[in-house]
Amino acid sequence: LRGAPLSKSAISRVVGRLQGLFTEWRQRSLKEEAVVFVYLDAIALRVRIANKVVSAPVLVGLGIKADGQKAVLDLELLQSESSECWGGFVEGLVGRGLKRPCLVIIDGNKGLRAAVEKTWVGIEVQRCTVHKLRNLERHTPRHALEEVKSDYHRIIQAESLEQARKAYREFIVKWKKLAPKVVVSVEEAGEELLTFYGFPNSQWKSLRTTNAIERLNGEFRRRVKTQGSLPSAQAAEFLLFGLIISGQIQMRRIDGWRDLKQMTLSKAA
Repeated sequence: LRGAPLSKSAISRVVGRLQGLFTEWRQRSLKEEAVVFVYLDAIALRVRIANKVVSAPVLVGLGIKADGQKAVLDLELLQSESSECWGGFVEGLVGRGLKRPCLVIIDGNKGLRAAVEKTWVGIEVQRCTVHKLRNLERHTPRHALEEVKSDYHRIIQAESLEQARKAYREFIVKWKKLAPKVVVSVEEAGEELLTFYGFPNSQWKSLRTTNAIERLNGEFRRRVKTQGSLPSAQAAEFLLFGLIISGQIQMRRIDGWRDLKQMTLSKAA
């Protein structure tokens, strides 16, 4: 549309066309999507709803295919990140034919965690190690912050699962009395901080955080930062969808994508 004269009727036609494409995209079958990993996260946008500007979450599902390519599975603006909202979002993916992935990568949102477990009972979950570190920082005295971060990195940047578990135990023992809230936060995530160690080490960097979807969200934010708020929930969804289908947001394959085929065969076995 750049440089084109736009009348109200022309804009109306464009929006109508975009609405039709968005509806088709959200209803498309996911049966043929060979998704191995699923990232679930939300982006907060300021949107005018019922004559009031509020911060509303757009729930986003990002799939990693067997060839390492990323694909946005769905996006939807909802009232909150409750277990009901996330549950409906995830169930919608399954209802459209999405098969159970090998791994789901999420942040620490309790509603999201409950929805994932309800939909895919017993599925492997990786908690984002970056989100957890941010949580630890809020509970850590300033003078101890660098030491806590160093000890935490020994857990999530170990050379093996055995070393990571050893570093985890040492972290708990060391900080239990010095900073008890920090330990409570680490234990809340527990083994789900270490799930990525069960996958090829070439993929560890990509799997231990939600950075893959955070980068997507960053591209969204960069394009709406000049807007004080978006005029409606529908406008927010259309804008994000338009950025995806227009090719303005490019997503590269995840690290270690060449090991995906071998990994999926071994997991199936």
